[in-house]
Parts: sequence; C-alpha cells; structure tokens
Amino acid sequence: MSFNSLLYEIDDNILTITLNRPDRMNAFTVEMAYELIDAFNQASDDDEVRVIVVTGAGKAFCAGMDLSGDGNVFGLDEELHPTMADMQNRLDDPNIEQGVRDTGGQLTLAIYECKKPVIAAINGAAVGIGATMTCAMDIRVASAHARVGFVFNKIGITPEACSSWFLPRIVNMGTALEWVYSGELLATEELLRRGFLSSVAPADELMERVYSIARRICQHSPVAIALTRQMMYRNAAQPHPLEAHRVDSLAIYYTSQTSGQEGVRAFLEKRPPKFSDKASSDMPPFYPWWETQK
Repeated sequence: MSFNSLLYEIDDNILTITLNRPDRMNAFTVEMAYELIDAFNQASDDDEVRVIVVTGAGKAFCAGMDLSGDGNVFGLDEELHPTMADMQNRLDDPNIEQGVRDTGGQLTLAIYECKKPVIAAINGAAVGIGATMTCAMDIRVASAHARVGFVFNKIGITPEACSSWFLPRIVNMGTALEWVYSGELLATEELLRRGFLSSVAPADELMERVYSIARRICQHSPVAIALTRQMMYRNAAQPHPLEAHRVDSLAIYYTSQTSGQEGVRAFLEKRPPKFSDKASSDMPPFYPWWETQK
C-alpha cells in the first residue's frame, strides 16, 4: 500500500509510520487521516508487524490541522444539520461519516481497535490533533525540545479525536481540564511529571530509545500482547472489577493452553521463548468479547 502523506516502513517486526509533510510541519489533513486509518487497519492483521512506532518527518511531530485549505478546513459538510440521534443511528451513513464525523476521532478509534502496541515518538511540536492522536497510543516518548498543546479552546473549537475519553485516563480530570482550558504549549518536564510521557530523551537518542522499547515487546507472544492491549483499555472503563475478572479468566484459560505452554517450557529450560502464535489467526474464540456486550 502506498501513501501520499505517510511513510510506512517495516524492519525487524517494527512498523514505523512517519507523518511525512515536513514542509508543513506534518500538518494534519483529511487525506492523512484516512491514510493513517488504512495504515493501522492494515498493520493490525499483518503478522510481520509486532509493534507500531509513529513519528514525524523533519522538526515537528504534527502541528495540528492544516488550516490553509478552502472551505471547511475540517472537511465537514456545513449544509447538514446532524442530531445526536443521527450519531447514534446513522454513524456509518456516508453523509454522516464523511460530512459530520470527526476524522481525528475515526483515526483514534482505529488505533484503539488495533491489535498491535503503538508507541508515539514525539520528535517535536505536537499540537491539536498532533497531541490528541497520541492519547490513543500506548506509550509516549518525547525528545527534550518537544512541546505538546491541546489548543482547541484558543481557536474557538472543542477537543476532538476522542480525547475527552483518553486524556483524563492518562493524567487526571483536573490536569486534563487545565491543559485544555489554557491551551498552552506544555514542556516535556510537565508532561513527564503529570504522567503523559513515559520518558524524555535527547533528540539524537529518541528513536533508539523508542526502538529499544519496541524490540522488547517484539519478543513476546503476539496473541498475549493483543489481548493485553484490549483488556487494559476496555476493562479499565468497566464499572466493577467483576467485569474484568470475566475477561481475565477466559484470557488465562486459552493462553495457558497455547502460547503459555511455550512460555512455561522456556522458563523451566532457562531459554528465551519462541512464540509462533499469530494475532491474525490465533486469537481465542471469545475475541472480540466486547461485541457480545453491546
């Protein structure tokens, strides 16, 4: 698959997706949104991909939505008059999907559904959608000079990309509201202190720091990793731990008979495990369990 606004490169089971509009500081467009959605959907069932790394070309990660276009810069159809009922019942209607739905949200939903761990390598400015898309990623590592800004209220709009769901879970509600209300550019020191970032690296060490994390993840069972990713996000949103217990029980039941057997043998034989399971074809029969809960 070829892309106009992205680079898609797989090396040693690590997929690197690079936002590739460096002359525009990788400003987000509708085309980039749909290309990213396609990239995550493709990677989710590609067994060559164990981990996904997302970064930006040039000096920025993503400077937010490209506001230089004609008409509605968000690609929305201003002739429509959508209601909440439309969003409940017609979400996949082409008019709603293309003319009303937030493209950033469609992207973060694709990231959320992905079976592969996603690491954000924030190499520079990450503003607006550049900040909120990383909220749906699992691990965020930034270069020391990076800045992150949730600037929506500053330009008279609201946060998007499902960030009202993701961001308070990463930091806390008070911090999320402070950052969004102020719209300020946040330095890495505060982002690290408040728990938004996992770590900060010098600019020339950022990618090696990220790839080191990715290589460690690649050593593990693809099925166990895929299950773990969905269990963490979905179970954490349940109202009672009993709901997590139901899913945990099934996950342990099935993985203990498959990849877990190799893991136990490797532990007893004091050797690295050699997992052969595939996330594309070997997910247990209860997956995706959330579909039965709707």
